Amino acid sequence: MKSIYDCYTLNNGVKIPCVAFGTFKAAQENNKKVIATAIETGYRYFDTASYYGTETYLGEAIRDSGIPREEFFLTSKMWKDEMGYENTKRAFELSLKTLGTDYLDLYLIHWPLPSPDFQEWKQLDLETWRALEELYEGGRVRAIGLSNFLPHHIENILEHCKVRPMVNQIEFHPGYSQEAAVRYCQERGIQVQAWSPLGRMRISEEPLILELAEKYKVSASQVCLRYAIERDVIPLPKSSSPERMRQNQDLFNFKISKADMYRLETLPQIGWSGEHPDRERVYFDNKRADKK
Repeated sequence: MKSIYDCYTLNNGVKIPCVAFGTFKAAQENNKKVIATAIETGYRYFDTASYYGTETYLGEAIRDSGIPREEFFLTSKMWKDEMGYENTKRAFELSLKTLGTDYLDLYLIHWPLPSPDFQEWKQLDLETWRALEELYEGGRVRAIGLSNFLPHHIENILEHCKVRPMVNQIEFHPGYSQEAAVRYCQERGIQVQAWSPLGRMRISEEPLILELAEKYKVSASQVCLRYAIERDVIPLPKSSSPERMRQNQDLFNFKISKADMYRLETLPQIGWSGEHPDRERVYFDNKRADKK
């Protein structure tokens, strides 16, 4: 990979850029302006979801840019209360309408369970996946996949599917690499994407991250994003600062050594969001963290 426009090839042959711009929380900032700035700084792959509330702003920013739709790669996801065969079909159509497009490049099931105590999740996931398969086979979406699915959730899909998942989007960053999930997906040809690739504040203050930033003459964020690239994981960074947006694209002029990668891979758990599909949300420092 030499730039954010270089691509991985999904298991169905679709090319997917190696870096995306995440729009989670963009609606809490300056919505369309943030996304428009990201387009101006060069991003063409955008990740959104019905839950984020950013589909409208993303669609408007793309139209206002004057850049043809086909030059963008757009991902969206249906939320926990939109799962199920019929609900998924409706959610997909609503996302298309909100984005102002007639197709998606990638559509994902946002979470494998509506809640940790939901007992019938296997059947619900299969009904939801069947809807995605039909949307894919009908040419409405170029690729389909999962988000926040762990190996035992994915096994359920693989045992019954006609179309294999192409992507799994999970929390991934130094200090929370989810090694088992990453290995499982990569061994089965499922492209891993990283939400929250920069972790939380503690990651940017982690001595090893700061040491490597100094060693490679880059920022702490660039170390984290390059870490994902080195692992063949697609990072989905987000920022409201044009300078940071550009910096988060400048990941290809340095390489982390094998020894330093081992050090990053074996960091103790830090920066975890507190989200886990099979467990109740964990909150830190008595402050409510954002859901992803």
